[in-house]
Amino acid sequence: EIDKNTNLNWENNYIFSKEGFGSVEKVVLLTFLSAVILMAILGNLLVMVAVCWDRQLRKIKTNYFIVSLAFADLLVSVLVMPFGAIELVQDIWIYGEMFCLVRTSLDVLLTTASIFHLCCISLDRYYAICCQPLVYRNKMTPLRIALMLGGCWVIPTFISFLPIMQGWNNIGIIDLIEKRKFNQNSNSTYCVFMVNKPYAITCSVVAFYIPFLLMVLAYYRIYVTAKEHAHQIQMLQRAGASSESRPQSADQHSTHRMRTETKAAKTLCIIMGCFCLCWAPFFVTNIVDPFIDYSVPGQVWTAFLWLGYINSGLNPFLYAFLNKSFRRAFLIILCCDDERYRRPSILGQTVPCSTTTINGSTHVLRDAVECGGQWESQCHPPATSPLVATQPSDT
Repeated sequence: EIDKNTNLNWENNYIFSKEGFGSVEKVVLLTFLSAVILMAILGNLLVMVAVCWDRQLRKIKTNYFIVSLAFADLLVSVLVMPFGAIELVQDIWIYGEMFCLVRTSLDVLLTTASIFHLCCISLDRYYAICCQPLVYRNKMTPLRIALMLGGCWVIPTFISFLPIMQGWNNIGIIDLIEKRKFNQNSNSTYCVFMVNKPYAITCSVVAFYIPFLLMVLAYYRIYVTAKEHAHQIQMLQRAGASSESRPQSADQHSTHRMRTETKAAKTLCIIMGCFCLCWAPFFVTNIVDPFIDYSVPGQVWTAFLWLGYINSGLNPFLYAFLNKSFRRAFLIILCCDDERYRRPSILGQTVPCSTTTINGSTHVLRDAVECGGQWESQCHPPATSPLVATQPSDT
């Protein structure tokens, strides 16, 4: 009797969640989904074009992760979102069972790759801000960056195409999946993706919880470091000489430094807040649902899934549009190479290499030399990351 009631609840929840939309609702829904898809496509394309076009942006190691992240999010918006939007609006899946598996595998692969890129960016920033510049230089070598980028794309295949194409995710729940694929009330077929308990736990831990934990630890350390820098500046200002004996330029530098560190901390809060808001509801539900007899309504699943998709449209704004160097490149591209937005040349300037600015944090280098603007050959270049844009021409 309990099993019959459970099956009845499954069917009622599923039929309720698959009721069709009215004409007005379809127009509103289609407009919203189209706006999300268009925002994701244009935003991520603009990021990729900016890095390919701007030579200064190509020199920054973090931007390799930004471009790869933009490419993953672009594929999500082109290969995954449109088919999900069509099925949601038309209330039917018309592309066949095999393409349903392919589309589902791409969904898991690309969204997981996107999350992995966010994790790598947080680790890159941790090394850049919380470690000495030479440590960052040794840690983030071209080979290590290539390996990290490769892992962002290869590891997700082991929880996407491999288990989904082999049917490992539906072991033990095949009958329930077959029932939900077809709605007798509307005579419609759907692309249903359900997971058993082992796959739900494995997929969620690998795709979300481990990267989330690493991001929290990395950004917490960055936040603490930024606050420590601001506190040190305040202490120096209080214990320093009087305003008459203290150089005005030093006061201006300290004020700018404090403002930069505060902005960095606020940016971290925005990044983590958006990431948690977009993906936590889906992955919490993904683990809970198999343990409550798959009773979560389909409408809730759809809302949480598209909330995660929105993150692919937000990433360009969070990781690039907040960067002053990226914004300058965007203005030049959108304004047809207008000279007003070009970066002033720093060739010929004498830049002391006793300090270097990495992601908004100034570090002292030993055995510094006067390099006269030759960043690559004699000293470590000031690195600009999406956390805070602080190239020499920006300050």
